[in-house]
Order: sequence, then C-alpha cells, then structure tokens
Amino acid sequence: MSPRNIEKDLQLREERKKHILNSTVQVTATKGIGATHMNDIAAAAGISIGNLYHYFKSKEEIFGELLYATQSDYGHLVTEVSQMKGNAIEKLRYICSTWLANSNNWAFTILIQTARTTESVPLEIRKAVTERFTNNLQPVAAIMKEGQDGGIIIGKEDPLDLAFYFVSLIQGLTLQRAPGLEINITPKTESIIRLFQVELRK
Repeated sequence: MSPRNIEKDLQLREERKKHILNSTVQVTATKGIGATHMNDIAAAAGISIGNLYHYFKSKEEIFGELLYATQSDYGHLVTEVSQMKGNAIEKLRYICSTWLANSNNWAFTILIQTARTTESVPLEIRKAVTERFTNNLQPVAAIMKEGQDGGIIIGKEDPLDLAFYFVSLIQGLTLQRAPGLEINITPKTESIIRLFQVELRK
C-alpha cells in the first residue's frame, strides 16, 4: 500500500472516530453515562456494533476520548481569546456569545458534569475531567484580572473565583436548552456581562 493510501485510510479512520464521538454526545446526555451502552452509541452513529468495536474497545474509552476532545477544544478557544486584541469585556462577550450560540452545548455540559459525579465512570477519568475543567478556568481568570487592572471588571473578587462564576453561569444556562425541555427565555450575552462589569458613572 502506498504512503498516500495509508494517509488516506488514517484520515478516514479519524473522521469516522470523530463521527462516533459526536454521535455519543446527545445519546449520553439524554440517557446518562451509566445507562448508555455500546449498542446505544452504535445506533446513534448509524453503524453496527461490530464496526464500533473496530474503533473503540469500550464505552469508557469513548467517554474518555470524547471528554478530552471537548474540554481541549474549549481550552484552546479560551486561551486564544485571552490572547486576542481588545479589552476584557470584549473577550468575555466573545466567549459567552460563542458558547451560547452552540446548540449542542447543553449536552456537553451534562456530559462533563455527570462524568465528574458518576461513580460508574472510572476514577482516573473523573479526576482528568476535573483537572481539565480547573485548568480551563485559568485563561478566563487572566481575562478577569486584565479587566480588573483596567478598571472595567469588578475588582473585589479573586479573578479565579470570577472565572468560575462566569463559566458556571453560561454552562448552567445552556442546560435550560435541552430539546423538548427548553425554558422560554433567551439568555442575553449583555445581561450576563453586566454582572461582571464595573458600572460606569455618568
């Protein structure tokens, strides 16, 4: 087999694995990690159970890889935003609006939180999820500190605490948008940002 064909096969394999991971998100968020089985994931991905095992050995492996990919993507996003030009309010606005615009983030949020609290999830995965969540707060805390130093973000709180409040708030709001259970209120980015913004005196 030529190097070109090997490269093409590897690319196709990665695309199929990504499809399986994407298909796992909503079925797991809906059924719960403990109640989701390989058959459920195969059905959601539209493949046979045998084909699924060709890509993943177990549902724990799927969950571990899915959680890693999801949290890593988010970590890259907030790190890039923290280094962008613009002030802290603009950066928080971008993170907030981007998160709220993703219609699947309710499922990601459920997946991450249940992975941290479900005893059937291996302890090493629960610890890794919590560690990545904590690490991903750091770029947001840096934005909060930048805003405090510039006098546009409320200044009495620890920047890491503010980052935790901000992330928890926008993630929590997405939970209200699960299909069929939506709360008939649209979260407004500006209303969220004002909670962390210094009120300018006229």
